[in-house]
Amino acid sequence: MSVTTAASIDLAAIRRNVELLRESVSGAALMAVVKADGYGHGIIPAARAALAGGASWLGVATLDEALTLRRAGIDVPAMCWLYAPGERFDDAVAGGVDLSATSVGQVEEITQAAARVGRQVRLHLKADTGLGRSGATPADWPALVDAALRAQAEGLAAVVGLWSHLACADEPGHPSIAAQLREFDDAVEFAEKAGVRPEVRHIANSAATLTLPEARYDLVRPGIAVYGLDPIPSLGPAARLGLRPAMTLTGRLALVKRVGAGQGVSYGHRYTTPAETTLGLVPLGYADGIPRHGTNLLEVWAAGRRRRIAGTVCMDQFVIDVGDDEIRAGDEVILFGPGDRGEPTAQEWAEMLGTISYEIVTRIGARVPRTYEEAA
Repeated sequence: MSVTTAASIDLAAIRRNVELLRESVSGAALMAVVKADGYGHGIIPAARAALAGGASWLGVATLDEALTLRRAGIDVPAMCWLYAPGERFDDAVAGGVDLSATSVGQVEEITQAAARVGRQVRLHLKADTGLGRSGATPADWPALVDAALRAQAEGLAAVVGLWSHLACADEPGHPSIAAQLREFDDAVEFAEKAGVRPEVRHIANSAATLTLPEARYDLVRPGIAVYGLDPIPSLGPAARLGLRPAMTLTGRLALVKRVGAGQGVSYGHRYTTPAETTLGLVPLGYADGIPRHGTNLLEVWAAGRRRRIAGTVCMDQFVIDVGDDEIRAGDEVILFGPGDRGEPTAQEWAEMLGTISYEIVTRIGARVPRTYEEAA
């Protein structure tokens, strides 16, 4: 394991975040979304912490992610929703994974696997209520419902869920929100009149979980909020609820050296020292998920205060200029964290780069070891 870099994950923060989310949505079950390796935090530790906090479902995007949960002995309801034609669903069906179907073709592929395995599959039918991504359009919805009910009549499937996804829940008051909820209600009404008896209806992501009680239905699906990051930073609902960022990214200085004024730093000399100064080399780069366009922009915490990255972010390293402050090789640099010590947060990095905190934490690469603690 690397001794120079680490992403430290506060499992108590994840657990407490889920507890707070559960308390805020009384009456609805909670699916903790752990796709993308638990948003970069580690799928298995994050899943277990979320379950300890009261999540009763887990959500993933890919079949491999779902099977990773099952191989770890996690047997709670787990839903998977993203795959292309030709994928084999046999192992997922055998493992009792709930599967989303968005088209007649998907129902057929999934239920063919159920027939091969000899196990009824639990299906969630997805309606495209206006996001324009996956899901059956209103025109295609009747055929999807009919195909699923035929499979249910044959004993191959149980239609247990009806669901959709919001396009603009992170923009409270956006007209698409009410329009999508109306469309979802229509889709649910049609399916239920056709004979579907769903266990759960669900559409709420993190933003809707925090701000839209009318979108909670039977189940909410928070993702980024589980990890303490805010889906609507301009309003701060996550902070008001007491959610805490779970990831702290650190590095240890690989080299410290004194240089003179006018020293060009890193590729392209996009930074030049204004005076005699001390430079510190941080062994993390864009191969580890540090954005190259953070050059001369992103801040880190070192030697008691924030320092801006000096010069081009390289594949494996970047440089900071600490002036005349005392610093030594081996000293810790905090790239981002919860902000307790004055370090930047993932949200601040996102704002500096014009992106979202989701991208900051999920892009931290596998070369950075994850360490786990119960710090909160």
